[in-house]
Amino acid sequence: MDIYSKKSRWKIFLAIGGLLIVAISMVYTNFLATKLMEDEEKKMIRYKLALESLEYNQNEELECDVSFQNDFLITNTTIPTIWISQAGVIISGRNFGEEKDEDIPFLEKELEKIKRSGREPIIVEGLDGNSTLYYKNSFLVTLLTYFPIFQFLLIAGFIMVGYIAFNAARKGEQNRVWAGMAKETAHQLGTPISAIIGWIEHLKLIEGNNPETQEVVNELRNDVTRLELIADRFSKIGSAPDLEQINVYEELERCRNYMERRAPRKVNFIFPDPDRAAIPVMINPPLFDWVIENILRNALDAMDGKGTIEAKISEEKNFVIIDISDTGKGIPSSKHKTVFEPGFTTKKRGWGLGLSLAKRIVEEYHSGKIFVKKSTVKGTTFTIKLPKDQ
Repeated sequence: MDIYSKKSRWKIFLAIGGLLIVAISMVYTNFLATKLMEDEEKKMIRYKLALESLEYNQNEELECDVSFQNDFLITNTTIPTIWISQAGVIISGRNFGEEKDEDIPFLEKELEKIKRSGREPIIVEGLDGNSTLYYKNSFLVTLLTYFPIFQFLLIAGFIMVGYIAFNAARKGEQNRVWAGMAKETAHQLGTPISAIIGWIEHLKLIEGNNPETQEVVNELRNDVTRLELIADRFSKIGSAPDLEQINVYEELERCRNYMERRAPRKVNFIFPDPDRAAIPVMINPPLFDWVIENILRNALDAMDGKGTIEAKISEEKNFVIIDISDTGKGIPSSKHKTVFEPGFTTKKRGWGLGLSLAKRIVEEYHSGKIFVKKSTVKGTTFTIKLPKDQ
């Protein structure tokens, strides 16, 4: 559990770090954009003075050199402007594009946008009355304004792709490790199981007439059968198991019989009647039983020796739904997904592999789903969804 709490903290730290980078970038970019807008505003003031000077000299028919004013007006190639006469008629537009500068309907729409933005126009004084100069941010300032958003999306996309790729690689590596460990466990169990079977047969031969010895031999044989089942389960991890058409009621009842004999007497099992109308599902019985047993063991551990374990079966379109509830301590909502991660456990002694293997068996081998449906301080409900046998 400590592994996943540390992992959650690192995610928070990385998220905070990413937000700080974006925030600093946004503040700096906003600073640059503000400086550029201030510079453009000053340029528009000079633009206004050049227009006033030109109009004055033209009306007075003075022989003055206005080349500087003309050159200054021509050098404005970035700031879109709309010049309006005193009567409210558009005189000219500039820097919207060659065709659009003469397109009056287009300039009228742009003028409305500028007015709605709340930007104050510049009054150009003239001998025949005052005209008005409207302008909007240059394309460069607009790019800088939206750059933080673009940068945020780019960083977020990069982090998301990197996380998905890293997570997929990590899960693939984990799957290979668990599959290898499971197969090696099955292989290691094979030798002592074979030896025990040999010793059982030897005991039968030398003590065949002793009833007490035969009883011990029979119990040993039951335990060996159980060990063989466990080895068989481990050997199936990492390879596609064979699926059979099984009545889910009967298989669930088989799991109940096995676990009820090994549970404390104060634990009450409420399972559906196995004689109900059969609901066939395609499962691998040894692996499916392993899933149910893992859930039931966790339920028993959570109830401290007393309580109720209830199973319900329902149908939903093309799925069979199995709900297994207990009256234990419950699981915090923040841990509903983490409980299926390898190594997660709340027990002092435990590997945290049971529910991880259960999830792998249900989702990868049976094309189903397993999840925590609900959990409170009064108990937990696990749900398994299996495809119906069509």
